[in-house]
Amino acid sequence: MNKSISLPNNWIKWMLHAIAWIIIIIIPLYLNIAFGGGNLHRLYDFYLRTFSAGVIFYVGYLWLVPKFFLQERQILYFVILIGLIIASHFLTNLIQEYLLSNPVDEARTAEAMKRMSGKEQGFRPPRQVFSFFTHFISSLLLSGFAVGLGVTEKLKQNEKKQKEMEKEKLHSELAFLKNQISPHFFFNTLNNIYSLIGIDGPTAQQSVLKLSKMMRYLLYESEQGETRMSNEIDFMDNYIDLMKLRLNPRVKLQIEFPKDYADFSIPPLLFIPFIENSFKHGVGQRDKSFINIRMEINKERIFFAAENSICKNVQTGDLQHSGIGLENVKKRLGLLFPGKYELKIDQGEAIFKVELTILNTKQQV
Repeated sequence: MNKSISLPNNWIKWMLHAIAWIIIIIIPLYLNIAFGGGNLHRLYDFYLRTFSAGVIFYVGYLWLVPKFFLQERQILYFVILIGLIIASHFLTNLIQEYLLSNPVDEARTAEAMKRMSGKEQGFRPPRQVFSFFTHFISSLLLSGFAVGLGVTEKLKQNEKKQKEMEKEKLHSELAFLKNQISPHFFFNTLNNIYSLIGIDGPTAQQSVLKLSKMMRYLLYESEQGETRMSNEIDFMDNYIDLMKLRLNPRVKLQIEFPKDYADFSIPPLLFIPFIENSFKHGVGQRDKSFINIRMEINKERIFFAAENSICKNVQTGDLQHSGIGLENVKKRLGLLFPGKYELKIDQGEAIFKVELTILNTKQQV
């Protein structure tokens, strides 16, 4: 998967490099033919120095920067770089002196320098010093450019790895939620359905159908990483209907889900942990208890609220486990909607309340 993503980017990058080199080669050749009188010595000298600069750039970009500079070995990087610059300067001068020298141009240059200085003899312009200075400065600039490119690509790679890690984390969080819902809920629901079969056959059949829809949603639809809001609401409705099978008459249940809204895509199982938490800690066997669940959907936001009583039969360990589950939900919301959600959790002595607002959701269709 990674290769299919990186190859096109590398192909485009090296295509741009090739185009740049074609331009560097063709334009000086055209200018020399059109305006330089066909002086090939100057053209060859330009190509030699350009090739030397290219060697310094690509050796730094492809080897020195990734192997030394980005690996916290900067001192060794600078030592090798300076050695490369000095070696390339002397090698370039040797090639120029023995293969590309032009006595006529050198004589003209020397004569012009004599006239400018007013000295007829003994004038030796510091050409070697000036040549080394310009070569050193230009090589440092090219090396700095190579470092900039290397650092930029490293940052992009780190960002890509970070996104992949966040994506894997999202899948892990989703798997955790699914596993958290599945075992005890399905076991208890099957027991409730079994007890209904001899008492209320039609209700038992409807319960089996709802349980089947929930299992299909958990096994298939939620695997895609996104689902339709309508499917998410149907899942919550089925969950609540099945949980009603085990409620006693003392529990007051109030559910308000929107009926008229424009459907859109949303990550699955965002709200079910809050609903599960309400049924787990808001249902008492002897005391009067209540659960209120409400959701509002419009173009600007999704608002979800769950409020339940805290029953006396709830153990401290259960409340701590609930806190861990809610922390996982917070992390998942932070990865899915960074800066675009608000989660309020208010836990009193007798009432637990959660309000979740998600802003700027995907364009509704």
